[in-house]
Amino acid sequence: ATSAVTGDSLLNVCMDAKHHKTEPGPEGQLYGQCVLWKDNACCTANTSLEAHQDQSYLYNFNWDHCGAMPEKCKRHFIQDTCLYECSPNLGPWIDQADSSWRKERIRDVPLCQEDCEQWWEDCQDAVTCKVNWHKGWNWTTGTNQCPKGAMCQRFKFVFPTAAALCEQIWSGSYRYTSHHRGSGRCIQMWFDPAQGNPNVAVAQYYA
Repeated sequence: ATSAVTGDSLLNVCMDAKHHKTEPGPEGQLYGQCVLWKDNACCTANTSLEAHQDQSYLYNFNWDHCGAMPEKCKRHFIQDTCLYECSPNLGPWIDQADSSWRKERIRDVPLCQEDCEQWWEDCQDAVTCKVNWHKGWNWTTGTNQCPKGAMCQRFKFVFPTAAALCEQIWSGSYRYTSHHRGSGRCIQMWFDPAQGNPNVAVAQYYA
């Protein structure tokens, strides 16, 4: 019985982090790319709107720290933010976080191969100065700037493979897998909400 309880406690939950609701539920007004989660979300409408801003109050994070990020690349970062803020299906990968702004984080979420490859493909020509975007920025202006001596380079040099991008950029939040969308073994950043949320079954499998 214990294992069933533990398993269930990993399903349909919101992590204890900066902008998350305490419990998931319907959000009729989710904005833009976050709309996939409107039936059951850990984010509020306001958070979903901010996820689309270039420098939102969510984390004061600037995508354009080495010049403008191409739109086709930025949409993946918006989607990544929507998944992180809105998904109630990340329970099996929630871990303790020792930071001032959140008590929990995600670690090793198994991303579907296509989601990771497409992200990498579309971001080849974007430019950045850091491999791990979680730490090491210069925040003196209130928004992230490249640390002294860090060189702006194209993503393809900073992240030579799709796995490098997905696994390193948020310090191990995601894990690159060879599982395909629809396999029930990997989390999809993108899905068709009309077909239901495929990540519910994935969380069940891993829980």
